[in-house]
Amino acid sequence: MKLYKIKKSKIDKNGLYANCNIKKGTQIIEYKGKIITARQSETDPKFDNNKAIYLFNINKRFDLDGNFKFNIARLINHSCSPNCEVFGTGLKIWVYAMKNIIKGEELSYDYGFSYDKDYKNYPCKCKSKNCVGYIVREGSRWRIKN
Repeated sequence: MKLYKIKKSKIDKNGLYANCNIKKGTQIIEYKGKIITARQSETDPKFDNNKAIYLFNINKRFDLDGNFKFNIARLINHSCSPNCEVFGTGLKIWVYAMKNIIKGEELSYDYGFSYDKDYKNYPCKCKSKNCVGYIVREGSRWRIKN
């Protein structure tokens, strides 16, 4: 049984929801895509910040372009009160439960955009009581925008 299902989201269009109770620490889904060079992600117009992009910075040399239909994990929405976290292993990225998640709960993680001159272009829609208004976190390691 899959741990998640796709449903209409209360945060933004579609989202992933727990299909059963998920225990803290459970590996839920791999964030899949194409490995590209960091240089390519900076120069290719496909990754223009004015469009929806699904881009993770893996390390100084490589990024992961997750803008593919086969990447179901791209549907996980941002929240300022997330129930998931993201870890990289080699060139793979995995989403884990950071606390116990009950069946029917929307899966979310902190996208962690960095504070830069454009941060106000990315308002947060999570509506959590801890919402900071924008999708930002100081010292972010991940770059994902959608």
